Amino acid sequence: MTPSVLFVCVHNAGRSQMAAGWLRHLAGDAVEVRSAGSLPGDQVNPSAVRAMSEVGIDISDQRPRVLTEGAVESSDVVITMGCGDACPVLPGKRYLDWPLEDPAGQGVEAVRPIRDEIERRVRGLLAELL
Repeated sequence: MTPSVLFVCVHNAGRSQMAAGWLRHLAGDAVEVRSAGSLPGDQVNPSAVRAMSEVGIDISDQRPRVLTEGAVESSDVVITMGCGDACPVLPGKRYLDWPLEDPAGQGVEAVRPIRDEIERRVRGLLAELL
């Protein structure tokens, strides 16, 4: 059975999109990847798109999505990134909280270290899942 991971942050425009991009890139079809936000933004953060493109990962075609209980229900692992009480908690799900700086409104220079920390965490998660 293919494990399923849901990345959640407030706007689904930076951290969760970068995490989903990393996991898709590293795992391919071995993991089902979703991302969502409690208050989704209008577009993915351009600095996040640029920072990811620097490492050869294109997230420019992604769009912020609203977090639904169904997305949580259909995921094995739910990783929250600063969405606080807005994230629904359902029994039987594995929850991880990754306290990462919010890249909203920051330039690519500030987003690079966030991107690199997300990569480190995604690689660790992948080692546990596969």
